[in-house]
Amino acid sequence: QVQLVESGGGSVQAGGSLRLSCVVSRRSIYYYGRMGWFRQAPGKEREGIAAIHLDTGVPYYADSVKGRFDISRDNAKNTVDLQMNSLKPDDTAMYYCAAGWPSSPEASLTTGAYTSWGQGAQVTVSS
Repeated sequence: QVQLVESGGGSVQAGGSLRLSCVVSRRSIYYYGRMGWFRQAPGKEREGIAAIHLDTGVPYYADSVKGRFDISRDNAKNTVDLQMNSLKPDDTAMYYCAAGWPSSPEASLTTGAYTSWGQGAQVTVSS
């Protein structure tokens, strides 16, 4: 079956950058309508932070990361990546990628819109 695997997590200081990558195996990323990135901190709900429409590459961001994070797709690598800049301690969370067919940009930041999920990558930002 389809497998999504995140990579690129780690620990950085506040103000630093990390780049997460989500590779899709057995299927092209273009099999999906959209892919997104979510994060979940301990004791909190999973939060959609960025999504991308695969056919057009049009991104959509949550206000919490807009201007700092950039989502993109890479056809050659069959990945969807998340460039995270100006990281803050509040960005500390487990980050998950997801794939599916959300009905709208707004829906692309909701967990119920996705059918496939990665296992997560830990991102820790120290102050």
